[in-house]
Amino acid sequence: MSPRITFEHELEELKQSVTDMGIRVETLYENLFRALDEKDKESVETILKSDRIINDMQRSIEAQCLSLITKQHPIASDLRMVTAALKVVTDMERIGDHISDMAELFIRLGLPELSEFSTSLTEMAEAAKHMVQIAVDAFVSRNQEGAKEAIKQDDIVDDLFNRVKEDLIYLLKEEKKSADDCVDVLMITKYLEKIGDHAVNIGEWEIFRETGIIKDKVLL
Repeated sequence: MSPRITFEHELEELKQSVTDMGIRVETLYENLFRALDEKDKESVETILKSDRIINDMQRSIEAQCLSLITKQHPIASDLRMVTAALKVVTDMERIGDHISDMAELFIRLGLPELSEFSTSLTEMAEAAKHMVQIAVDAFVSRNQEGAKEAIKQDDIVDDLFNRVKEDLIYLLKEEKKSADDCVDVLMITKYLEKIGDHAVNIGEWEIFRETGIIKDKVLL
């Protein structure tokens, strides 16, 4: 088997690994909010402990990337794919961290009804999840338009964050909820905002993968 054919085979394996990690992160996110809706504490606790699996997937993909760079001589477009994959899995790992962080807070709050704190909170969770799905799918399918759409959706998540924050301030002023609970819910909201930011990064790395441009700067 020629070096180029071997390289292309390993590149396909890398793409599949990134896809698998993306699916894993999306599934964890969906399972967390389903478990919250169903008041399934055992499932939430399982998700809380799942961070190690995501970390292991990240390390495995990083090893694949380094192997491709050091053992082969990738052309520019291939090098962009490998570089983008290295960056994307970092964002995916951080999303996994935030999912675990939210699981811990949900347990501490006693698996709350999010609408009791803000009617915008569930909407924000859905919007952030949608961003992750669009961004990951765009990267996997090499869809620049999908990547741009994911980036555009960030304004929606940011707007919802501000709405939730205003609702929490009102609850505190009126003493309708405890300060500790409101702080925990604000942290959940912040994690959702960060998840949206990571989805933006994934979208930007897909655009870089296709064009060599990241945030208006030509890199490769």
